[in-house]
Amino acid sequence: MVFGALAIILISALISLRIYAQIAGAPPLTVQKATVFLNAEGEQIGDHYVNERRYWVTLDDISSHVVNATISVEDQDFYSHSGFNVKRIGAAIIANVQAGGKSQGASTLTQQYARNLYLTHEKTWTRKLNEALYAYRLEVFYSKDEILEGYLNTVYYGHGMYGIEAASRFYYGKSASELTLAESAMLAGIPKGPTYYSPVVNLQKATTRQHVILTLMHDEGYITADEQAAAVAAKLTFTNNEWKTANSQAPYFLDTAWLEASAILEDVGRNIDTGGWEIQTTLKKQHQQAAENAIRDQMPKTSLQAALISIEQQTGYITALVGGRDYTTSNFNRVTQAKRQPGSTMKPLLYAAALQKGYSPLTFVDVSQTTLKYDGKEYTPKNINGQYGDNITMAQAVAISDNVYAVNTLEDIGYKAFQRLLDDVKLGVEIKHVPSSALGATNVTLHNMTTAYAIFGNEGNDVQPTTILKITDERGNVLYDATAKKVERKRLVRKEDAFLLTQMMRGMFDPTFNTYLYATGVTLTNKLTHPYAAKSGTTDTDQWMIGYSPIVTAGVWNGFDEGALDVDADHAAAKEVWAQFMETVHAGQNVTFKEPSGVTAVEVELKSGNVATEYCTGPTATIYVADDDMPSDSCSPSDKYTEPETYKNWWDSWLDLFN
Repeated sequence: MVFGALAIILISALISLRIYAQIAGAPPLTVQKATVFLNAEGEQIGDHYVNERRYWVTLDDISSHVVNATISVEDQDFYSHSGFNVKRIGAAIIANVQAGGKSQGASTLTQQYARNLYLTHEKTWTRKLNEALYAYRLEVFYSKDEILEGYLNTVYYGHGMYGIEAASRFYYGKSASELTLAESAMLAGIPKGPTYYSPVVNLQKATTRQHVILTLMHDEGYITADEQAAAVAAKLTFTNNEWKTANSQAPYFLDTAWLEASAILEDVGRNIDTGGWEIQTTLKKQHQQAAENAIRDQMPKTSLQAALISIEQQTGYITALVGGRDYTTSNFNRVTQAKRQPGSTMKPLLYAAALQKGYSPLTFVDVSQTTLKYDGKEYTPKNINGQYGDNITMAQAVAISDNVYAVNTLEDIGYKAFQRLLDDVKLGVEIKHVPSSALGATNVTLHNMTTAYAIFGNEGNDVQPTTILKITDERGNVLYDATAKKVERKRLVRKEDAFLLTQMMRGMFDPTFNTYLYATGVTLTNKLTHPYAAKSGTTDTDQWMIGYSPIVTAGVWNGFDEGALDVDADHAAAKEVWAQFMETVHAGQNVTFKEPSGVTAVEVELKSGNVATEYCTGPTATIYVADDDMPSDSCSPSDKYTEPETYKNWWDSWLDLFN
């Protein structure tokens, strides 16, 4: 009778448990997963996670050694029980009663998985009961392989690594599918006590436990005695230090990429915070390293800040980005967040507007000292050395960065024409109607200024900067692919004007233009081995250098987050940083600017603008102009005429007759 009653009670309990499981339904398996960032070459450069660093992988992508080692040490009856092991529970109860508390666990892999998903790790009978109920529900609704895959992707392996893939990358620098028997046994021993059995923390304890697991694997028939002996003798190499380096690359770039990827996913109705994304970025390893090295090599050992961004103008791909000198002390991104006055780097944009209004590289403007009146005020533009010229061409004004030429040009073409050009190149600023706007007295980001220059470098075509190449979800579905996206490149600046501006900006490196002001890039001339178009800019608080080759545009800024810049004391190095970066990324490449139809190179005398002949008395330079703007006059014999010495002698001799 007693046994019959117990049987009825047991059957009723099992039926009730089954009914409970059916009513409660399948428990969700959702866990937070880390998002992985790759560079353009497909190498991991970082990740992003909320609370737990985890890279989900399927059971097929996990070494069988890991599976066998885990089952051997954690749950040898995994494939035969229904979520909990009655024998183990009974043994644990007896041990706990004898110990006067809950000292021994009896959790199966399924129970541990349930705890990882839904519960805390507190040692109470209530938690243990809930763990068993969740485990049963998991067994009812999910296959053993699904449960095992989930467990291996959620269990904690120490050092912030959740799941076997994160652990494998951290400890061994490889995927979980590549783990050897010895490596797998070592990792399988960690979850019992990550602070005790991590080989990084205590290699001796970890190795002892590894040997225990290898013995269990042999006893369970997973490996032979020879395989066990070979694994025991194997010398393991840990790469946790390299992992830290590999996952801390280009932090300012990754912040920018995260924001852009978030917006892309939002557009397709997905939330980036769910994690598990693989995001391939436009970052080029060589370019990023060149940027970091240039800042390290050329910046002074002071608190002077620096920022750099490079863009491939034909694609818009941002290939390098450094937002400051030390991300750990300041994550403020000085490429995308800081708005500073760009100084004379604004002038090429003004001159692009002037070209649209009929100016040419040979347009002469009076650059003598002048005072302009506006809004009841007076403004007298000055050059950096306090000197003035008389009449110079736009080509020379660009090379030597004459301020009077810029101010007078703005007064001539008008603020509307200038603002229209700035809007066309998407600078994102509204200039004030004051003369100093010609000299960059408007706050703007380095990102937007460099993009504007990239448009000129892209023959006047639109450039849409991006950090994202591809976004793939955890199941391998591609949600975004920049290479498959058709982008219409709208023409923003006439091709001929973009080329003329490019050639004028090359003049900053040409000492031929030296006069009352030096060409602003002549200190770099002997360091540059490729064709570049660029412009520098200086204010009381900032130094800029932005320029491009036919393939890459780079912008550099340096200054203080607060306070004025003392160029002499602070050794501002924007030009040097830019030059080192550009020369590094162009090493071994042969690039040239393509000359469009409708423009012609002409050798002219700088002071007159006349076509150069042997009769010119001043310096000459090769300047590109539109075909319609070709100069009609040439240096003539009269330009070089001097009174012959023989004539003077004859006249003097004749006058002597009357003395």
